[in-house]
Amino acid sequence: MNRINRLTIFILLVFIQAKAFGQETPPPTGQVLDKIVAKVDNYIILESDVQKTYLEAVSQPQQGIEPPTRCQVFETLMVNKLMVAKAEIDSVVVTDAEVMLQTESRFNMVMQQFGGDEATLLQAYGKTGDQLKKEIEDVIREQLIVQRMRGKITEGLTVSPAEVRAFFNSIPSDSIPFFSAEVTVGQIVRKPVVNQKTKEEIFEQLRKFKEDIGAGRADFASLARQYSEDPGSGAQGGDLGFFRRGELAPEFEATALALRPGELSDPVETDFGIHLIQLLENKGTTYNTRHILRIPSATQEDIAAAERFLDSLKTEIQAGRVEFANAAKEYSDDRATSDNGGFFTDPANNSNRLTLRTLEDPVLYFTLDSMQVGSITKPIQYEDPREGTKLRILFYKAKYPAHRANLTDDYEKLKAATLRRKEDELLSKWFVTAKEDIFIDLDPLYDRCNVLAGK
Repeated sequence: MNRINRLTIFILLVFIQAKAFGQETPPPTGQVLDKIVAKVDNYIILESDVQKTYLEAVSQPQQGIEPPTRCQVFETLMVNKLMVAKAEIDSVVVTDAEVMLQTESRFNMVMQQFGGDEATLLQAYGKTGDQLKKEIEDVIREQLIVQRMRGKITEGLTVSPAEVRAFFNSIPSDSIPFFSAEVTVGQIVRKPVVNQKTKEEIFEQLRKFKEDIGAGRADFASLARQYSEDPGSGAQGGDLGFFRRGELAPEFEATALALRPGELSDPVETDFGIHLIQLLENKGTTYNTRHILRIPSATQEDIAAAERFLDSLKTEIQAGRVEFANAAKEYSDDRATSDNGGFFTDPANNSNRLTLRTLEDPVLYFTLDSMQVGSITKPIQYEDPREGTKLRILFYKAKYPAHRANLTDDYEKLKAATLRRKEDELLSKWFVTAKEDIFIDLDPLYDRCNVLAGK
């Protein structure tokens, strides 16, 4: 099955993203009749699934990877269904709690894109929140099962430096991938410390909310919709859904788990703001809460204090008295980058080297365009959609020119590609035997793809 290649994961993720986020795909040329084109045991693939996944894959190419053919897309979707069907036979399962947790997280992310307004979601995509959540749940369940099956099949695989060299040397000279220019850039973020007077006003407001709810003068969900500054849960009456222990802010979790179902907390502060919490259900290692989140706004004096701190830190770094990475780990308020010494990473390969198109923030892109390599910016103010005003300094550490792949500069990328090929070879062998255990019926339209041919 030589077409189960390194496109497998990419196509799967594109399919998941397209369905779970409700992304619109370019309209196909001509009319596509939606019908079942494959049955894999009790699971089906629709022609619309193939069409959407193909259009998404070719419109979001990955650097160094040729766009997939429709047959490759079809085969990948079919292999995923085969893994799900085989998982039932092999007793490979994912729990409802796992699916629920990721579904809630993904759904909240989608709702944030619409400002938490379900009416806007319905207008844009013709789906209610419940309909979208069900779609996300189905996709997440399949994603987790496929990941678990793939992990079980390829467990323990590693590659040696010799294998990486052999893989690279096997690439025809005219097919060696060309990598775009890349950069390494870091940040140290400072969230202004809000003065105590502003915080106390919010604490008092939430205490009043608790009193009114307890006395029956107000409804929690109504207050959340009106006042909560959490765009994901506010429109849902503050409902956060189920989370595992350890996934939410420690102060939030400790407060929530000390409550009885239905009980309201006193206001509690976390890094995200100040919360009024109600525990809805405590189920084993997961729990369901709703909250009203108020985010204290920094005054100009608060912002100026954060700016002075970063300016002083910049001076220390430039003078060589402190390393940028150490300063980021100790002082940065951005948890996504601080553990990595402040440096942004490419999620595709977990590398600190990013192509410019990977920098999704246009402000960051244009700031780098005017910087010299090795320089650090003055403190820059920006708005975090969840946490409000923040400041940061940016460090332009390195720039790598566009080049043909080579073992010296691109070893980690080539190592990942070598491992993927080794995994794909093992998956090909697995497919040959696994397809004998599962009922498979293909539409004649896809006979030309030779999916079931011996490999």
